[in-house]
Amino acid sequence: MSRIDACFARLKASGRKALIPFITAGDPSLEATVPVMHALVAAGADVIELGVPFSDPMADGPTIQRASERALARGAGMRFVLEAVAQFRQTDATTPVVLMGYLNPVEIRGAEGFAAAAAEAGVDGVLLVDLPPEEADELRVAFAARQLALVLLASPTTPQARIQRLCRDAAGYLYYVSFNGVTGANQLLDIGAASGRLRQLRQASPVPVVAGFGINDAASAAAMAVDADGVVVGSALVAALATAADPAAAAGAFLAPLRKALDAL
Repeated sequence: MSRIDACFARLKASGRKALIPFITAGDPSLEATVPVMHALVAAGADVIELGVPFSDPMADGPTIQRASERALARGAGMRFVLEAVAQFRQTDATTPVVLMGYLNPVEIRGAEGFAAAAAEAGVDGVLLVDLPPEEADELRVAFAARQLALVLLASPTTPQARIQRLCRDAAGYLYYVSFNGVTGANQLLDIGAASGRLRQLRQASPVPVVAGFGINDAASAAAMAVDADGVVVGSALVAALATAADPAAAAGAFLAPLRKALDAL
């Protein structure tokens, strides 16, 4: 059983919801990345989504765009990301790590080459925002051969035919984008509408369904988690880390209230 599958099985058995923080690798510094990952786990993270800095992050709002720009200026490319995961794995063999980013840094290495390098580093899954499921077969095959999950996205406008395809190909978990927009635009979050869509997806999906985009505090995390198997929090955490004197301490302080809120459900 993969680390992702094992994680969600444990959560289901204990009646708990997954808390999945997103951080940008290399921000607020190269040196802070791995300590922040460990701090997030200590504060209750079940899975870590590690953002791969990219020059044109089209699905991301200003907060994560700026984090990517800063990280790239420090040299945080894919090599750094994989090295950070490998370092994290030296003392954490349990917590799943999912890389979240865009196709180009993966495609330039080739499906087989990237899959081998990611698996060796200890990556458990990859979410590529700009990879249509219709064009994902080569990566899916390469990933599956190394027990890497190709995590897929659904949105409020995803038609039923594509939902069926997503459910057929789903691995790890299905990421539901809670509104039509970019990350961090929490004013667009309609919890009632998202909850109804989440219930439909969970009925159809063979893997857990988590909700992301617009979740920025304990209240929104708890509200979205009612009808999801877990929630992803990104932009608000990235913003909190950007100016922190002690990023690891700030990461733990940010996440602890969200963990408490989810465990109270």
